[in-house]
Amino acid sequence: MRSPGWSPSTRLVAPARATMILLLPLPGDDCRYAVFDFDFVTVDNCRKSKIFFIAWAPAASRIRAKMLYATSKAGLSRVLEGIHYELQATDPTEMGFDLIRDRAK
Repeated sequence: MRSPGWSPSTRLVAPARATMILLLPLPGDDCRYAVFDFDFVTVDNCRKSKIFFIAWAPAASRIRAKMLYATSKAGLSRVLEGIHYELQATDPTEMGFDLIRDRAK
């Protein structure tokens, strides 16, 4: 059973495409959680994967929704296994490819 607002993880194919795939299901006026599986190659030519838990709460969303998502985020991220990083985003620039890539290094 899927929780409301839960998005499936996305495999990185190309940086621009993956960011667009991640942003497509996120509404501009409601909160959501997303799990993003970021695959990359290190300077040493080693393939790695880091999983990001993203809490999406755009400025246009209702205060009640923001409060509900903020209070449930800690409990949800605690039960998810394998999460490497957490991001809180209010607009797409706060979860762009460059930011995710820099956090994964």
